This record gives sequence, C-alpha cells and structure tokens, in this order.
Amino acid sequence: MATAILLVGGFGTRLMPLTKNTPKPMLTVAGIPVTEHQLNMAKAAGITHIVLATSYLSELFTPYFGDGSKWGMKIEYAVEKTPLGTGGAIRNAAKVINSSESIVILNGDVLSSHNLTEQIRQHEANNADVTLHLTQVEDARAYGCVPTDSKGRVTAFLEKMENPVTNQINAGCYVFNPRVLESIPLDTVVSVERETFPLLVKNGADVYGYVENSYWVDIGTPQALMKASAEIVKRNGDFLIMPGSNVDPSAHLTGGSSIAPGTQIAAGAHIQSSIIESDCAIGKDAQIINSFISRGTKVAAGVKIESSYVTNQEIVSIP
Repeated sequence: MATAILLVGGFGTRLMPLTKNTPKPMLTVAGIPVTEHQLNMAKAAGITHIVLATSYLSELFTPYFGDGSKWGMKIEYAVEKTPLGTGGAIRNAAKVINSSESIVILNGDVLSSHNLTEQIRQHEANNADVTLHLTQVEDARAYGCVPTDSKGRVTAFLEKMENPVTNQINAGCYVFNPRVLESIPLDTVVSVERETFPLLVKNGADVYGYVENSYWVDIGTPQALMKASAEIVKRNGDFLIMPGSNVDPSAHLTGGSSIAPGTQIAAGAHIQSSIIESDCAIGKDAQIINSFISRGTKVAAGVKIESSYVTNQEIVSIP
C-alpha cells in the first residue's frame, strides 16, 4: 500500500495577509483546513500512512492532526530546520518512511478531486520511476508545459512560453518509486520541478503523465483560496455550517460562505462569499462580504467588513 508525503512547509508569501499567523495548509477552506481535505483524498485512495513535511509554523500542525488516529491514519512529521525546496523536503520526509511501496507526494498549494487510486495503479502498472498528475488548461501561457508521447511518457518540462506546445500542465501530485528518492541529495535545497524531473527525463528515466481534467485549483493567492472554498461549498448548497456552530435563524448566509466549528453567528448578520474560521463570534446585524475572518475573532455588532482579512488585532484589505 502506498505511503504519502504532504508538502506543507512553504511560507505562503502569495497568500499574505492570510498567512501572517497561520501556515497556508492550516487555512480554512469549506469549513476545514486545507490539509484535512488532502488527508481525506489520500485516505479515499487507501493511504493510511502520511508524513507531513513541515517548516514554517510547524508547531501549529501537531495540536490539530496529532497522530492521525482521528482520521484512521498514521501521521508522522518531518520538520525542516531551513526550507529545502520541494525536492529537499521530499528527501527529508522520506527518511521517516521505511517501505518499498509507492510514495505519493501531495502539494500543500493544491486542491484536486482527481482519481488518485487510478494514478497509483497506472504508475505501478508501468513500473514507472515517477508518475505526475497532469491537467489541461485553456490557456497554458501562465504555466510550464509538460508534453507526453503516445504512450504517456513525459518528453520535456518546458518553461512558460507565448505559444505553448501543449495545454498540459503539472498539477502537483506525484507518485514516486522509492528508488528515485535516493537520487535526491540530503539536506540540500532542490526543486523537483526545475531540477529532479527534467534530469530524470534527460537521462531516459520512466517518467509518465497521468492526465485527468477533474476539479483542480492552485490556492496560492487569497482570491484563489476564497474562490475554491465557495466552489466546494456550492456543490451542496449556498452555504455551509459545520457541526458545533450556532447560527441564529435570522442570519443570512449566501455566496458559498462557510462557517467552521465553534462559531457563533448572531441575529441579523449577513455573510456573503466569506470564510469564517472556528471559534469566531459575529455580532448582531454585522455584514461580512468577500472576507476571511481568522480563527477566534470577535466581530462587533453592526459593522460592515468587505474584502478584508480580519483578526482581533487588525482588519487588512485583501489585495
């Protein structure tokens, strides 16, 4: 059975101000942390052992996820003393794994509903060195392109270009044969996307693409994260109230808003297209529009907040 490494060590610079006090994988999307969505995806594919590769604010993961028993999984942690890039983080986390089975790499910046079980199956059927999830986009100019041949083998990793040769892009989920990880140097800053993968292709390694155009989003900016949360919520309704929250019947929730556990919403509050994290208190007749209310924040009665990141200390416009 495959094991997984989840890359959750980045600083989340593009997500500022949301990541001022919270690592991006712990930000709430549709009522739960980003990382929890990825744990659920891994478990659905039969993965029960996962290593969180952490660095920035690493101490915030353990209190929430613990040993993984709440999810019926075994969770371990590999902490980078200094950021090592994607390749260095994978190699560091691999030290925790003692297995000859496939190793799945999940990216903390990505939410995807692709068929991970099928990606793993194809990887093992091909006895591949690496199998990447590839997705197709309408306009690939903003991305690096990953062309494949008729058998699905990756032929190149191309930088952004004005006239892309393919609309296939790297979707950020990889299945590795453990033997490949040994080629990544320990305690060294390495990018798998810019260094490891191109070198493998150049040297004739068996690098395959698994192409699937299911739901996929890079949540690397505040706007992208907010949009992703609303899209997920809207699959089942116009808003989401997680268990353990108390919302007054006269409050009005719309636009894919999500209310995380332990939050209180007072009478007459209006919440539109917003994320309310856990243990918040939203006052009577408050209006919150296109905003992110951070964990434990108290919003006073009658105030209007729009396109902002809000804590008990500050209200910052979301660019």
